[in-house]
Amino acid sequence: MTKRPVKAKEEVGTTGHSWDGIEELNNPLPRWWLWTFYACIVWAILYTIAYPAWPGLTKATPGLLGHSTRADVAAEIQRFEDANAPIEAKLVAADLNAISADPELANFTQNAGGAIFRTWCAQCHGSGAAGAEGYPNLLDNDWLWGGSVEDIHLTITHGIRNIEDDDARYSEMPRFGADELLEPAQIDAVVQYVMAISGQEHDAALSAEGETVFIDNCASCHMEDGTGDRAQGAPNLTDAIWLYGGDVASLTETVNNSRFGVMPNWSTRLSEAEIRAVASYVHGLGGGE
Repeated sequence: MTKRPVKAKEEVGTTGHSWDGIEELNNPLPRWWLWTFYACIVWAILYTIAYPAWPGLTKATPGLLGHSTRADVAAEIQRFEDANAPIEAKLVAADLNAISADPELANFTQNAGGAIFRTWCAQCHGSGAAGAEGYPNLLDNDWLWGGSVEDIHLTITHGIRNIEDDDARYSEMPRFGADELLEPAQIDAVVQYVMAISGQEHDAALSAEGETVFIDNCASCHMEDGTGDRAQGAPNLTDAIWLYGGDVASLTETVNNSRFGVMPNWSTRLSEAEIRAVASYVHGLGGGE
């Protein structure tokens, strides 16, 4: 019986790397790993040929299959628009005051209007519609331009003090200090008068002087009793609700330089159905009249 010759064991070289005396051997990779690696390369090449992949100057290559994620999104959006078309048509045709009484429309405006508000309005008025300095709180009953659903609809449609819409709500307070319409002493006095009629701590002597200044310069918009005129966007100065602050420093800044908040006209960005939906949603938050 003859013995088979024993094949000499081949010495495996090293990569030349060594850590703490431990050398890295240069063993060949397993064949299954190599074939998997090559298969992945082939798959990647085929994928870039079949699907959009290679960037160009203006767009990526479309791929032989013509697949487009943008087209998928557009089709999905269109599907929802088609599904909502009947209820939106009903919403546009309905009287604004009758929307809340119709269960179908009320449910739709609560959901659709809420989504529109969180997308387009929350950046200024807050996600909960409580507003911030310079941005009105939509949860109370203090409305510069009226809080009925018709008033809210008109405000959303045309905006406030923007230059894009000729029908935008518009009012402009004079810059009594910057334009030297009043002396600094008169401004100090009228600020103290406003502090007095709003129930805050004030200088009684200055307040008495400020009453005359107020009647001569402010009453035409804010009314003689300071309760304001919402039709022209003049706020009530006798309550505790302040858009830009009711302390001495804030009031002095307002009288000196005025305020000029701007709201865009949403008629160029939202459809009539969307405007009606968000108007009904805002009206139903608790502050609508």
